[in-house]
Amino acid sequence: MNSTWFRRFTPAGNGPRLFCFPHAGGSATAYLQLARSLPSAFDVVSLQYPGRQDRYREEPFTELDDLVGAVAEQLADEVAADPERPYALFGHSMGALVAFETARLLARDGLPRPQRLFLSGRGAPDGRDSAFGRFDDADVLADVRRLGGTEQAMLDDPEILEIVLPALRADYRILGTFTWRGGEPLDVPVTALTGDSDPMTTVDDMWTWRAHTSRDFGLKVFPGGHFYLFDQLGPVAGAVTEGLAARTVAV
Repeated sequence: MNSTWFRRFTPAGNGPRLFCFPHAGGSATAYLQLARSLPSAFDVVSLQYPGRQDRYREEPFTELDDLVGAVAEQLADEVAADPERPYALFGHSMGALVAFETARLLARDGLPRPQRLFLSGRGAPDGRDSAFGRFDDADVLADVRRLGGTEQAMLDDPEILEIVLPALRADYRILGTFTWRGGEPLDVPVTALTGDSDPMTTVDDMWTWRAHTSRDFGLKVFPGGHFYLFDQLGPVAGAVTEGLAARTVAV
C-alpha cells in the first residue's frame, strides 16, 4: 500500500476496507478516532492529500478532476490487487464530493464497485451555487471558524497557520470551481450522514444524494453541527458497521 497516500491508525483487519476522505483543509488524522471506534475486523485506511501534515511541502491540488484522478489511480491499484475483498468509501464535507467522484471514475474504468458510499456533511453535487470561488484568505478562515472542527487552535497560531493555509486555500478553490457535468446514478448503495444543526448543509440537502444511486439509500441524522462526527463517534461507527454488514453489491 502506497504510504504516501494512505494512512492506517489501527492494525489492518481482514474484513472490508473503508477508505476515508478528509474535509477541506483536513488530513488523514481526521479519521483517527473513527478508525479506533470501528470493529477491529475492518481495515480502515485514510487518504492523505498533498499539501498537509507530512506532505505539506507538496503542492496541493486546486482542481477536483486532478485530485480525483490521482486518488482513483491509487485506489485502483489496491482494488485490483484484491478484487474479491469488499471495500467502501467514507467522505465528509469536501471528502464526500471527492469520494463520490472517485467512485464514478472507478466505475467508468470497470473496476469492482464499492460495497457502499458513506457521504457526510455535504449534499449532492448538482444544483449548488457556491461562492467559494470568490473567497479570499480572510473569507476562508472565517468560514472554517464558523463551521468549527479541530482546526480552531491552529488558526490562532501564525506559524501553524502558515503551514495549513495553502491546503485550505486550494481546497476552497476546488469547491468554488467545481461544476457538475451530469451522469447516471451509481450502481452502489449510499448512506448519507449529517448533523441536525449543520450551518452549511441541511437535512433536505442530504436527501439529494438519493437521486445519485440506483441502489438502496439511507439517511442518518445525528445531533450536532458540521463536524458532528467528532462528537458522535459511537453512533457514526454503528451506522458504518450496519452499512458494511449489508452486502448488497455484486462485483
